[in-house]
Amino acid sequence: MSRVRAGTGAAPAVTTISAARVPARLGRFVLSRFPPHLYAAYGLLWVLALEGTAVAATGTPWRPSGATWVRVLSVVLALLFLRMLDEQKDLAHDRVHHPDRPLVTGAVTGAELRAAMAAIAVAVTGLNAVLSATAVLLILVALGYGTFLAALERRSPAVRDRQLLNLAVTYPVQVLLGVYVYGSLAAAGELTAGWRGAVLLALCAFVLLHVEFARKTAWEAPPGARLYSVDLGPRGSATVTAALAAGAVGCEVLLFAPDGPLGLLPCLAAVLPAWGTWRFVSSGRGAWPVPAATGFVAVTYLVLTVRAVLGP
Repeated sequence: MSRVRAGTGAAPAVTTISAARVPARLGRFVLSRFPPHLYAAYGLLWVLALEGTAVAATGTPWRPSGATWVRVLSVVLALLFLRMLDEQKDLAHDRVHHPDRPLVTGAVTGAELRAAMAAIAVAVTGLNAVLSATAVLLILVALGYGTFLAALERRSPAVRDRQLLNLAVTYPVQVLLGVYVYGSLAAAGELTAGWRGAVLLALCAFVLLHVEFARKTAWEAPPGARLYSVDLGPRGSATVTAALAAGAVGCEVLLFAPDGPLGLLPCLAAVLPAWGTWRFVSSGRGAWPVPAATGFVAVTYLVLTVRAVLGP
Protein backbone atom coordinates (compact mmCIF):
# COMPACT_ATOMS: atom_id res chain seq x y z
CA MET A 1 0.00 0.00 0.00
CA SER A 2 1.16 3.57 -0.61
CA ARG A 3 -0.10 6.83 0.89
CA VAL A 4 -0.91 9.69 -1.45
CA ARG A 5 -1.40 13.35 -0.63
CA ALA A 6 -3.95 14.65 -3.10
CA GLY A 7 -4.13 18.31 -4.09
CA THR A 8 -1.86 21.26 -3.34
CA GLY A 9 -3.63 23.04 -0.51
CA ALA A 10 -2.35 23.68 2.99
CA ALA A 11 -3.97 20.55 4.40
CA PRO A 12 -4.11 17.99 1.59
CA ALA A 13 -6.14 14.85 2.01
CA VAL A 14 -4.28 11.59 2.49
CA THR A 15 -5.50 8.53 0.61
CA THR A 16 -4.18 4.99 0.46
CA ILE A 17 -3.37 3.38 -2.86
CA SER A 18 -3.34 -0.36 -3.36
CA ALA A 19 -0.02 -1.73 -4.64
CA ALA A 20 -1.95 -3.45 -7.42
CA ARG A 21 -2.87 -0.03 -8.82
CA VAL A 22 0.68 1.30 -8.92
CA PRO A 23 1.62 -0.16 -12.35
CA ALA A 24 -1.45 1.45 -13.92
CA ARG A 25 -0.63 4.77 -12.26
CA LEU A 26 2.93 4.61 -13.54
CA GLY A 27 1.65 3.65 -16.98
CA ARG A 28 -0.55 6.74 -17.10
CA PHE A 29 2.40 8.84 -15.97
CA VAL A 30 4.52 7.47 -18.83
CA LEU A 31 1.81 8.17 -21.40
CA SER A 32 1.40 11.70 -20.06
CA ARG A 33 4.99 12.76 -19.41
CA PHE A 34 7.02 10.36 -21.56
CA PRO A 35 4.98 9.70 -24.74
CA PRO A 36 6.56 6.55 -26.22
CA HIS A 37 5.95 7.62 -29.82
CA LEU A 38 8.26 10.58 -29.19
CA TYR A 39 10.83 9.48 -26.64
CA ALA A 40 11.17 5.85 -27.72
CA ALA A 41 11.40 6.91 -31.37
CA TYR A 42 14.08 9.45 -30.45
CA GLY A 43 16.08 6.89 -28.46
CA LEU A 44 15.80 4.38 -31.29
CA LEU A 45 16.94 6.78 -34.01
CA TRP A 46 19.73 8.19 -31.84
CA VAL A 47 21.27 4.81 -31.07
CA LEU A 48 20.89 3.48 -34.62
CA ALA A 49 22.46 6.62 -36.12
CA LEU A 50 25.30 6.75 -33.60
CA GLU A 51 26.13 3.06 -33.64
CA GLY A 52 25.65 2.65 -37.38
CA THR A 53 27.78 5.66 -38.29
CA ALA A 54 30.52 4.71 -35.82
CA VAL A 55 30.79 1.16 -37.13
CA ALA A 56 30.44 2.11 -40.81
CA ALA A 57 33.31 4.59 -40.40
CA THR A 58 35.63 1.63 -39.79
CA GLY A 59 34.77 0.25 -43.23
CA THR A 60 32.84 -2.64 -41.68
CA PRO A 61 29.31 -3.33 -43.00
CA TRP A 62 26.78 -2.52 -40.27
CA ARG A 63 23.50 -4.17 -39.44
CA PRO A 64 21.55 -3.93 -36.17
CA SER A 65 22.34 -6.84 -33.86
CA GLY A 66 21.05 -8.12 -30.55
CA ALA A 67 23.54 -5.82 -28.82
CA THR A 68 22.06 -2.90 -30.76
CA TRP A 69 18.63 -3.53 -29.29
CA VAL A 70 20.13 -3.78 -25.80
CA ARG A 71 21.62 -0.33 -26.32
CA VAL A 72 18.34 1.05 -27.70
CA LEU A 73 16.33 -0.27 -24.76
CA SER A 74 18.95 0.91 -22.27
CA VAL A 75 18.93 4.46 -23.68
CA VAL A 76 15.12 4.64 -23.73
CA LEU A 77 14.95 3.38 -20.14
CA ALA A 78 17.65 5.86 -19.11
CA LEU A 79 15.65 8.70 -20.69
CA LEU A 80 12.58 7.54 -18.74
CA PHE A 81 14.69 7.46 -15.54
CA LEU A 82 15.78 11.05 -16.18
CA ARG A 83 12.20 12.14 -16.96
CA MET A 84 11.04 10.72 -13.62
CA LEU A 85 13.91 12.49 -11.90
CA ASP A 86 13.03 15.81 -13.55
CA GLU A 87 9.42 15.56 -12.42
CA GLN A 88 10.57 15.33 -8.82
CA LYS A 89 13.13 18.14 -9.04
CA ASP A 90 10.62 20.47 -10.71
CA LEU A 91 7.79 19.80 -8.25
CA ALA A 92 7.90 23.20 -6.51
CA HIS A 93 7.88 25.04 -9.86
CA ASP A 94 5.13 22.81 -11.24
CA ARG A 95 2.89 23.41 -8.22
CA VAL A 96 2.75 27.07 -9.25
CA HIS A 97 2.99 26.94 -13.04
CA HIS A 98 1.81 23.43 -14.02
CA PRO A 99 -0.80 22.34 -11.47
CA ASP A 100 -2.08 19.61 -13.79
CA ARG A 101 1.16 17.58 -13.75
CA PRO A 102 0.75 14.00 -12.38
CA LEU A 103 3.05 14.48 -9.41
CA VAL A 104 1.25 17.68 -8.40
CA THR A 105 -2.25 16.20 -8.66
CA GLY A 106 -1.33 12.97 -6.86
CA ALA A 107 -1.88 10.84 -9.95
CA VAL A 108 1.53 9.40 -9.07
CA THR A 109 3.75 9.85 -6.01
CA GLY A 110 7.42 10.54 -5.57
CA ALA A 111 7.81 7.20 -3.80
CA GLU A 112 6.28 5.39 -6.78
CA LEU A 113 8.59 7.20 -9.18
CA ARG A 114 11.64 6.39 -7.06
CA ALA A 115 10.67 2.72 -6.92
CA ALA A 116 10.31 2.71 -10.71
CA MET A 117 13.71 4.40 -11.06
CA ALA A 118 15.30 1.72 -8.88
CA ALA A 119 13.70 -0.96 -11.07
CA ILE A 120 15.05 0.77 -14.18
CA ALA A 121 18.57 0.85 -12.72
CA VAL A 122 18.36 -2.89 -12.00
CA ALA A 123 16.98 -3.58 -15.49
CA VAL A 124 19.70 -1.67 -17.37
CA THR A 125 22.36 -3.29 -15.21
CA GLY A 126 21.06 -6.73 -16.13
CA LEU A 127 20.70 -5.86 -19.80
CA ASN A 128 24.23 -4.51 -20.11
CA ALA A 129 25.80 -7.32 -18.13
CA VAL A 130 25.15 -9.32 -21.29
CA LEU A 131 27.37 -6.90 -23.23
CA SER A 132 30.31 -6.09 -20.94
CA ALA A 133 31.33 -4.70 -17.59
CA THR A 134 32.26 -1.49 -19.41
CA ALA A 135 28.71 -1.14 -20.74
CA VAL A 136 27.30 -1.60 -17.23
CA LEU A 137 29.67 1.01 -15.81
CA LEU A 138 28.95 3.57 -18.53
CA ILE A 139 25.15 3.37 -18.31
CA LEU A 140 25.24 3.53 -14.50
CA VAL A 141 27.56 6.56 -14.63
CA ALA A 142 24.93 8.35 -16.75
CA LEU A 143 22.14 7.49 -14.30
CA GLY A 144 24.37 8.37 -11.36
CA TYR A 145 25.22 11.77 -12.81
CA GLY A 146 21.52 12.50 -13.28
CA THR A 147 20.86 11.59 -9.65
CA PHE A 148 23.76 13.79 -8.52
CA LEU A 149 22.27 16.71 -10.46
CA ALA A 150 18.95 16.36 -8.65
CA ALA A 151 20.75 16.71 -5.32
CA LEU A 152 22.83 19.61 -6.64
CA GLU A 153 19.75 21.52 -7.78
CA ARG A 154 18.13 21.11 -4.37
CA ARG A 155 21.17 22.69 -2.73
CA SER A 156 22.05 25.35 -5.31
CA PRO A 157 19.44 28.00 -6.19
CA ALA A 158 21.76 29.30 -8.93
CA VAL A 159 21.93 25.93 -10.70
CA ARG A 160 18.20 25.43 -10.22
CA ASP A 161 17.00 28.86 -11.34
CA ARG A 162 19.55 30.17 -13.85
CA GLN A 163 18.54 28.60 -17.14
CA LEU A 164 21.87 28.71 -18.97
CA LEU A 165 23.87 27.55 -15.95
CA ASN A 166 21.38 24.74 -15.44
CA LEU A 167 21.84 23.64 -19.07
CA ALA A 168 25.64 23.70 -18.76
CA VAL A 169 25.48 21.50 -15.67
CA THR A 170 22.71 19.12 -16.75
CA TYR A 171 23.41 18.57 -20.45
CA PRO A 172 26.46 16.34 -19.90
CA VAL A 173 24.12 13.52 -18.86
CA GLN A 174 23.02 13.33 -22.51
CA VAL A 175 26.66 13.26 -23.60
CA LEU A 176 27.25 10.40 -21.16
CA LEU A 177 24.49 8.38 -22.83
CA GLY A 178 26.22 8.91 -26.17
CA VAL A 179 29.51 7.86 -24.60
CA TYR A 180 27.75 4.74 -23.29
CA VAL A 181 26.72 3.72 -26.82
CA TYR A 182 30.12 4.49 -28.33
CA GLY A 183 32.12 3.11 -25.40
CA SER A 184 30.17 -0.16 -25.32
CA LEU A 185 30.92 -0.60 -29.02
CA ALA A 186 34.62 -0.02 -28.38
CA ALA A 187 34.56 -2.47 -25.45
CA ALA A 188 32.99 -5.08 -27.74
CA GLY A 189 35.86 -4.65 -30.22
CA GLU A 190 33.58 -3.28 -32.97
CA LEU A 191 35.66 -0.12 -33.38
CA THR A 192 38.74 1.69 -32.14
CA ALA A 193 38.09 5.01 -30.46
CA GLY A 194 39.46 7.98 -32.37
CA TRP A 195 38.79 11.53 -33.49
CA ARG A 196 35.84 10.47 -35.63
CA GLY A 197 34.10 9.26 -32.50
CA ALA A 198 34.54 12.63 -30.82
CA VAL A 199 33.16 14.44 -33.87
CA LEU A 200 30.22 12.02 -34.06
CA LEU A 201 29.38 12.60 -30.39
CA ALA A 202 29.63 16.35 -30.98
CA LEU A 203 27.25 16.02 -33.95
CA CYS A 204 24.68 14.28 -31.73
CA ALA A 205 25.14 16.94 -29.05
CA PHE A 206 24.59 19.78 -31.52
CA VAL A 207 21.46 18.13 -32.93
CA LEU A 208 19.82 17.69 -29.54
CA LEU A 209 20.88 21.12 -28.27
CA HIS A 210 19.29 22.65 -31.38
CA VAL A 211 15.95 21.18 -30.33
CA GLU A 212 16.51 22.16 -26.70
CA PHE A 213 17.02 25.82 -27.65
CA ALA A 214 14.27 25.79 -30.29
CA ARG A 215 11.58 24.70 -27.86
CA LYS A 216 12.61 27.40 -25.37
CA THR A 217 12.93 30.31 -27.77
CA ALA A 218 10.04 32.73 -28.22
CA TRP A 219 9.41 36.41 -28.77
CA GLU A 220 7.09 36.58 -25.75
CA ALA A 221 7.64 34.94 -22.35
CA PRO A 222 4.58 33.87 -20.32
CA PRO A 223 4.91 34.29 -16.53
CA GLY A 224 7.12 31.58 -15.04
CA ALA A 225 8.32 30.35 -18.44
CA ARG A 226 11.82 28.93 -18.41
CA LEU A 227 13.06 30.18 -21.78
CA TYR A 228 16.56 30.80 -23.08
CA SER A 229 15.16 33.80 -24.94
CA VAL A 230 14.47 35.44 -21.56
CA ASP A 231 18.21 35.42 -20.80
CA LEU A 232 19.59 35.93 -24.30
CA GLY A 233 16.78 37.88 -25.91
CA PRO A 234 14.73 36.42 -28.78
CA ARG A 235 17.30 37.24 -31.46
CA GLY A 236 20.23 36.05 -29.35
CA SER A 237 18.48 32.77 -28.57
CA ALA A 238 17.57 32.37 -32.25
CA THR A 239 21.21 32.92 -33.21
CA VAL A 240 22.36 30.21 -30.82
CA THR A 241 19.63 27.84 -32.06
CA ALA A 242 20.70 28.33 -35.68
CA ALA A 243 24.40 28.08 -34.78
CA LEU A 244 23.84 24.70 -33.11
CA ALA A 245 22.28 23.34 -36.29
CA ALA A 246 25.22 24.76 -38.25
CA GLY A 247 27.57 23.00 -35.82
CA ALA A 248 25.87 19.68 -36.57
CA VAL A 249 26.25 20.25 -40.31
CA GLY A 250 29.91 21.18 -39.81
CA CYS A 251 30.49 17.87 -38.03
CA GLU A 252 28.86 16.04 -40.93
CA VAL A 253 31.19 17.79 -43.38
CA LEU A 254 34.22 16.73 -41.32
CA LEU A 255 33.00 13.13 -41.19
CA PHE A 256 31.65 12.62 -44.69
CA ALA A 257 33.29 15.10 -47.09
CA PRO A 258 36.07 12.59 -47.96
CA ASP A 259 33.35 10.27 -49.33
CA GLY A 260 32.47 12.71 -52.10
CA PRO A 261 29.27 14.67 -52.84
CA LEU A 262 26.97 11.75 -52.04
CA GLY A 263 28.56 11.47 -48.62
CA LEU A 264 27.17 14.88 -47.76
CA LEU A 265 23.52 13.86 -48.20
CA PRO A 266 22.90 14.10 -44.40
CA CYS A 267 23.62 17.83 -44.70
CA LEU A 268 20.41 18.30 -46.69
CA ALA A 269 18.48 18.15 -43.42
CA ALA A 270 19.85 21.65 -42.75
CA VAL A 271 17.00 23.05 -44.82
CA LEU A 272 14.71 22.50 -41.80
CA PRO A 273 16.60 24.66 -39.26
CA ALA A 274 17.25 27.19 -42.03
CA TRP A 275 13.51 27.47 -42.61
CA GLY A 276 12.87 27.56 -38.85
CA THR A 277 15.32 30.43 -38.43
CA TRP A 278 13.78 32.41 -41.27
CA ARG A 279 10.24 31.77 -40.01
CA PHE A 280 11.03 32.84 -36.45
CA VAL A 281 13.06 35.95 -37.28
CA SER A 282 10.75 37.18 -40.02
CA SER A 283 7.55 36.75 -38.00
CA GLY A 284 8.70 38.80 -35.01
CA ARG A 285 6.18 37.06 -32.77
CA GLY A 286 5.27 33.66 -31.38
CA ALA A 287 7.65 30.78 -30.73
CA TRP A 288 10.26 28.96 -32.75
CA PRO A 289 8.57 26.39 -35.04
CA VAL A 290 9.49 23.33 -33.00
CA PRO A 291 8.33 20.79 -35.65
CA ALA A 292 11.14 22.06 -37.89
CA ALA A 293 13.66 21.41 -35.11
CA THR A 294 12.34 17.94 -34.26
CA GLY A 295 12.20 17.19 -37.97
CA PHE A 296 15.88 18.12 -38.22
CA VAL A 297 16.69 15.53 -35.55
CA ALA A 298 14.54 12.82 -37.14
CA VAL A 299 15.75 13.39 -40.70
CA THR A 300 19.42 13.68 -39.68
CA TYR A 301 19.37 10.46 -37.66
CA LEU A 302 17.29 8.60 -40.24
CA VAL A 303 19.63 9.55 -43.10
CA LEU A 304 22.68 8.60 -41.01
CA THR A 305 21.11 5.22 -40.24
CA VAL A 306 20.26 4.52 -43.89
CA ARG A 307 23.74 5.66 -44.93
CA ALA A 308 25.30 3.24 -42.45
CA VAL A 309 23.19 0.33 -43.75
CA LEU A 310 23.92 1.07 -47.39
CA GLY A 311 27.56 1.95 -46.81
CA PRO A 312 29.42 5.09 -47.90
